[in-house]
Amino acid sequence: MDTLDEAMEKAGAAAYVIYASSQDPDMRYLTQFVTSDPIFYIKKRGEEGVIIVPQMEIGRAQDEASCDAITRGDAGFFTYLEGEVSPRRAAARMAYEYAGGNIIVPGTFPLAMAEDIRLFCRVSVDTNTVETMREVKSSRECDAIRTAQEWTNEVMALAEDIIRNATVKDSALWHEGAPLTSDILRREMHCWLLRHGYTARDTIISCGRETAQPHNPGSGTLLANEPILIDVFPQNEKTGYFADMTRTFVKGEPSPEIQGIYDTVRDGQTLAEEMLRPGITGAEVHNAVLDLFNERGYATGDEGFIHSLGHGVGLEIHEGPSLSPRADTPLVAGNVVTVEPGLYYRNTGGVRLEDLGVITKDGFVCYTKYRRRLIV
Repeated sequence: MDTLDEAMEKAGAAAYVIYASSQDPDMRYLTQFVTSDPIFYIKKRGEEGVIIVPQMEIGRAQDEASCDAITRGDAGFFTYLEGEVSPRRAAARMAYEYAGGNIIVPGTFPLAMAEDIRLFCRVSVDTNTVETMREVKSSRECDAIRTAQEWTNEVMALAEDIIRNATVKDSALWHEGAPLTSDILRREMHCWLLRHGYTARDTIISCGRETAQPHNPGSGTLLANEPILIDVFPQNEKTGYFADMTRTFVKGEPSPEIQGIYDTVRDGQTLAEEMLRPGITGAEVHNAVLDLFNERGYATGDEGFIHSLGHGVGLEIHEGPSLSPRADTPLVAGNVVTVEPGLYYRNTGGVRLEDLGVITKDGFVCYTKYRRRLIV
């Protein structure tokens, strides 16, 4: 039985319903249709799903969507509009009538629309069925993520080249006659990605003590002899799939403390990638890396290894499965995950290295084909 059918049967529902644009990853996953306006996806129990779109979109929907498509008119919207108090109420009536009974919806379903549908039937929330389905990638999805990672490797090389070729004036890096700032380097990376069909937001380019805060976006002039942490996670504009990658560089000579942290983080990442395979849990891998850090003298409390080892990547930059202390569900072939150990200390700085790859029946295949080298 289909996974969604099982969820419907358990909830006593006739259909599963989403109301969202393609910015919603569940909608994008189930339909492969790109739309900026919210539409209904309705899957009746035992049947294939259908999207309900405006007349102006039906031709494109029938050509591009991975499911069937019908117009709002065919689903009765304009008839219901004549008798209901608002377009939203008419849309709610349309969804109920097409579903043919009680429905289940994802947790992201709009509350106002849910309240209107509740005038006609019972609406139950299904918290994670589609999210769980998305954790196991198809070959098509793996290809999209691998391609995204290949371009991410290239933009990281661009950033590394700019840092390497920068001149040093009074400990500051200069590029093209001006101080090289986090913002300037971020713009260079984002513009390059846009030219190649990718969108990047919130790219982290932190330096010095900023790197002790894992998600500090970074600001100001980049400095020689200090760690520069770059974390970039672009999304392909056509497929919707993300990649994710982090490297830490030093232009010049790192302190002995940063070099020691880097070597330990690198060894932790190698250990984790060698452990990844079907049947192992994310907690087992995370805790093995934590044990290695403790053995090397890098104790963790409010500093040290203060985040999870990794996470799933797909139509969201953070999705399941998790490589974290409480992730006790065994990994399976088709999981695409990051491996991103890091160590962070307020008075020293931080180092993170992040690779991305897929779990296969034989282990872990890394999509991040990029060297790990601290000094540039």
